[in-house]
Amino acid sequence: MKPNNIAQVKTHPLTNKYIIAIVALTCAVLWGSAFPVLKISYTEMKLAPGDLSAKVILAGMRFFMASVFLFGVAAASKLSFRLDKRNWAVIALSGLLQITLQYFFFYNALAHVTGMKGAILNSFGTFFVYILAHFIYTNDRLNMKKIIGLTMGLLGIIMVNYGKEFTLDFSWQGEGFLIIAGLTTAIGTIMSKNISRNVHPLVMTAWQMMLGSVLLLILGFPGLHSETMTLTPKAWLLLFYAAFLSAAAFSMWYSVLKYNKAGEISVYRFMIPVSGAFLSALFIPGEKLSLFMLAALVLVAAGIVVVNYRKGVDKEQVNS
Repeated sequence: MKPNNIAQVKTHPLTNKYIIAIVALTCAVLWGSAFPVLKISYTEMKLAPGDLSAKVILAGMRFFMASVFLFGVAAASKLSFRLDKRNWAVIALSGLLQITLQYFFFYNALAHVTGMKGAILNSFGTFFVYILAHFIYTNDRLNMKKIIGLTMGLLGIIMVNYGKEFTLDFSWQGEGFLIIAGLTTAIGTIMSKNISRNVHPLVMTAWQMMLGSVLLLILGFPGLHSETMTLTPKAWLLLFYAAFLSAAAFSMWYSVLKYNKAGEISVYRFMIPVSGAFLSALFIPGEKLSLFMLAALVLVAAGIVVVNYRKGVDKEQVNS
């Protein structure tokens, strides 16, 4: 990166620690809201619990619509959609990892693991980001405060799921697929950070979602039956919201990721299952708030503070 670009990055609003926190937490809450939205959507659309093809199709529809939203915003902002050959290849690969493979493995795995184990193993993506960043970026190494923050985040996820069944058994289709989903998320995150240096995050996200969603639709259609999915007006409204939250969260996340260290930003993802539990308790009958949720919120918040706390003037945050 050229010196004049570094100076521009240092003064960019998304390097301000307070703006970073607001944007990253907004992304986490938006992603967390997907938990109750999808649960309500499954009921409204009358999806059978084991109908994985329908769920993959639903994910494909959601991200295809999200990509259309983002292309519309990009067009209104007069951003160019054109990509050179090198960017086409890496964006296609990152879309395959971040959208197609992540959600294919995630949805398949959830049918074979308990809720608590699913939440814990799904957080492995955050750990993988830290590990990859440690070896890829010279200024994003693992240290004691990051390890403490990660531990607090994991404890928070355990607390918010306390009382749910947890077993030590292992199967590739369940636990294995969740770990693979976390790994694809981490690799896609690092790739997206690098791509965003040359492509606007909004355009990058739109293309990733478009390409990834088309592959999801191709994977899901062979097993889809005409009576599988009931699309009522309420179902469409929920689908539109799910598409909006994906478009907003991913584009904001990649924007803040562009200007900051992948390891320090990723700790905010621990807030996703915590906010999901809170929102589920608010909107889904039968789910209630508990002291464990409040304890989880405190633990995750403390972990975020530990990871991002600095004495004196902030150091340069852009990865070399």
